[in-house]
Formats: sequence, C-alpha cells, structure tokens
Amino acid sequence: MTVASLRSQTAKDLAQMARQNGVAGWHSMRKEELVVALSRLSLKRASAPQNGISLKRRPSEKQTHPPNPRIRRKIDQLHRKLATVKNLASSTSKTGPSKTTSSKATSSKTKEDRLVVMVRDPYWLHAFWELSERSVERAKAAMGTRWHGAQPTLRLFQTEEAGASTYAKDITIHGGVNNWYIDVQNPPCDFKMEIGYLAEDGSFYCLARSNTVQTPPAGTSDAVDDNWSDVAEQADRIYAMSGGYSPSGTSRELQELLEERLRKPLGSPMTTRFGTGAIDLSHAEEMPFALDAEIIVYGAADRDAHVTLKGEPVQLREDGTFAVRLSLPDKRQVIPVVASSSDGVEQRTIILAVERNTKTMERVVRDVTAK
Repeated sequence: MTVASLRSQTAKDLAQMARQNGVAGWHSMRKEELVVALSRLSLKRASAPQNGISLKRRPSEKQTHPPNPRIRRKIDQLHRKLATVKNLASSTSKTGPSKTTSSKATSSKTKEDRLVVMVRDPYWLHAFWELSERSVERAKAAMGTRWHGAQPTLRLFQTEEAGASTYAKDITIHGGVNNWYIDVQNPPCDFKMEIGYLAEDGSFYCLARSNTVQTPPAGTSDAVDDNWSDVAEQADRIYAMSGGYSPSGTSRELQELLEERLRKPLGSPMTTRFGTGAIDLSHAEEMPFALDAEIIVYGAADRDAHVTLKGEPVQLREDGTFAVRLSLPDKRQVIPVVASSSDGVEQRTIILAVERNTKTMERVVRDVTAK
C-alpha cells in the first residue's frame, strides 16, 4: 500500500493493521507514526522474495468472520485511555496553539514538571500543573499492568507544625485540563498536594509535588473571587496568602508561575518595584505615611430578633446575619452586643473586648548605592 492510501485510513484502522502485522509499539503510536511504520513494513516485504504478500487490512463488516466483539471493545478502551493520557500530558496553559506538531512535541519534552497550589480564600485552593509526556510514559512503564485501570489524581495532604503530613483526600481529575479547584476545611491550615496516577489496588505513582500553603482564618470580609480571571487583580494577595511574604518564603514554582502569567515581578518591593535611583538621599522631607484601623463586628441571630450594639440598634439581613463596621481608636474598648427575642421573653448578651496599641517606629533610610 502507498503512503497516500495509508493516510486515507483512520487512526483506528491503521492501529488494527499494525497490530495484525506485528508492528512493535503500535498501541502508543499516533496516526503519522503508524503510516510511517506500515509503509516501511510494506517496502520491506515488497523487496523480499514473497512479492505477493501485502499488509493485512481490518476485516470489513461484510466478511463472514468479524473480529471478536470483546477484543474490539478492549482495543477501543485502550485507544480512549491513550487519548486521555496524551491530553493530560499536553494540557498546558499557552497563549496560542502550536503551529506544528513537531514544535508541540519539543515543548512538551523540554517543559519542567510542576504542580503549583495557590490560596483563593479560607475554603478553596487552586492547583495548576504542567507535566511532560515523558513523565507520563515513565509512570506507565513503572505501573505495568496496574496502568490500565489507573486514574489521574490530585492527592491532598494536611501539614502539621512539626512538618509531618497527613493524608486528607484524593481528587480524581480528567485529561484536557491543567488546573483544578479543591475545597478544604478547618481554616487556618497548611496544605500541600501531589499529582499522579492512582491504581485500582490503591497504589499511587507521583509525578510532581506542590508547594506548601496556608489558608487564612475564616470570616475574611474581602474574600477573593473564585475565578482564575481575577488573578491579575489579586496577584499580590494570592501571593501573600500562599506564603510569598512569609519568613520562609514561597516556592520557586509559584513565583515563576505568577510572574509568567502576569508578566511582572513579585516579591519584596525593594527588589521588584524600585530601581537603584528610587531613593534620593538628598531629600530632607520624610515620606508621608499614616495608619488607621477599623473593626468589623459580624454575627447571626434569629431573623425576628432585636439586636443592639453598644446600645445602638443593628439592622439584620433576611437570614438573621449582620455586620457592623466600627472605628478602632488607640485604646481598649468594650463592645456589648445584645439580642432580644421578638416577644421580649429571652435576652442574650455577648461582650467583645478589643484593644489597639499603635507604635510608630524610627524612620529608616537605606543607602541603595552602597555595595
């Protein structure tokens, strides 16, 4: 058969022909690879003494002995599994599609495997990953027969102060995506993740490990929106919640990911926002800087109750929740909150004591020209 006639066949037909003719590794080949392998086999057989031998084609539906339906279903399952694997390996966030198949293959082979976790709010994490096709092939070879029933999986761990990790749960993902939202509980808490393949017998092959992040306390008034599109606006907040400004710092993968997507540096303002000429030591005037604070008192009561805060009535929402913003002066203050039932029979009181102690430190002027 000619190369043109082979290319006119479907990938499934070419795979069947390769299997029947004993082509090694046919199950992992793409269509063009199957065409090349079959054309070489045809030329090899044509040059042999048995010139009458031709490549075997898949039997048509009109033949007397069609393929065993069980075998056909097994082949279809293998093809679907192969497609899922390739989708998972090639599902990377790109600005546009690759122009050629060769450039896409080169990119997937040279790309470094990474799994990055970001904190979105007290109850949600956002995982993003990039995996090379070579890593997926290594997992396939290492798992052997267990590979056929394995599922791509995100594994969540809760980390303790001592550094120990406790298994939390597995999240089954699917090919064709490169990010996932994960719901978590008990904020604030430290988490990290792994991505890999989970076999039917419970064994797990890890492809990449993530950075460690800590969720903020519950009740944050300005929670981050749960869409990836807002990352640009919330980049500094997400970077900080994910450990970017902590003493230990964040992971290199998280910083690289955000800087690649946002096309701007993240980190200390002295190294990312200001150049060596940003501070002019000849200026005698101090940089203007002021600080103040407020407090938000929020809670919930019966929707028909009467609630007061420091003697002032509080308006309840339809579900009985309320939130009041108060100034926080530089002193200790006691805030009584009283809820009375609609019939006046029952009354409950909660007293909140808060104290603000503001201290202004000495001014520091750095000589950025010194080395």
